[in-house]
Amino acid sequence: MSTVFAAVREITHLEVGVRDLIDIGLVAVVFYLLLTAVKGTRAVSMLWGIFILGGSYLAAQALDLITLATVLREMLFYLPFVIIVLFQHEIRRILAAIGRTPLLRWTSAISPRQVMINDIVLACETLVSHRYGALIVIERDEGLRTFVETGIPIDAHLSYDLLVNLFTPGTPLHDGAAIVQGNRIAAAGCFLPLSVRADLSTTYGSRHRAALGIAEETDAVAVVVSEERGALTVAEGGHLREDLDRRGLRDLLLELLVLGRSGGAA
Repeated sequence: MSTVFAAVREITHLEVGVRDLIDIGLVAVVFYLLLTAVKGTRAVSMLWGIFILGGSYLAAQALDLITLATVLREMLFYLPFVIIVLFQHEIRRILAAIGRTPLLRWTSAISPRQVMINDIVLACETLVSHRYGALIVIERDEGLRTFVETGIPIDAHLSYDLLVNLFTPGTPLHDGAAIVQGNRIAAAGCFLPLSVRADLSTTYGSRHRAALGIAEETDAVAVVVSEERGALTVAEGGHLREDLDRRGLRDLLLELLVLGRSGGAA
């Protein structure tokens, strides 16, 4: 007990300086960025499981439950390896975000990007009017080569006519995703990972699940045209922005692709 009181007295006599405040502030920022990266993804439920496991271990120690504490301690020993396996996509997204250079985004030409966005918006408007389904994935900082290789190489300049042709029913590539790299369509008919989120509405089909899946695993922006509802949806950062009109789609794409901001709607 005297040791505890001595430790308390030592803590109370500590002087908190500017360096300590900066240190605490940086740790808070790091935790905030980590929580932001996993928000809205399946990693949240996994984090709760980890917290419950850690809390159970502390409770078992406090109650002197030796057997339970020993079992939980052994489980927690392997926790870092479990985190790496379970959160591999989130870790990759965080590392990619750290490695981005904002200066490169602003020094790149904006005009061609805006022309590309206009072509995508016009093509989506035409596809909606005909109730043709479409899935357009736009690469940002994280490369999509793995997914490009699952489709048919196109490597053509993105244009309104090409997009409408690709997603017209009866054409060989209209069922898959078209992946855009820069101002070019790299490939079409590509296969994407499907989201396994349990809270996703059953009204969404495979296109929406594929769009959300690629948005969960990478920083890409996916535009979905629903052939059933004739609606426009954008997936980004593990979120869906639904029921967009022509103007809403253009403004959102400009915000995400030109200004480099991240959508926050769930």
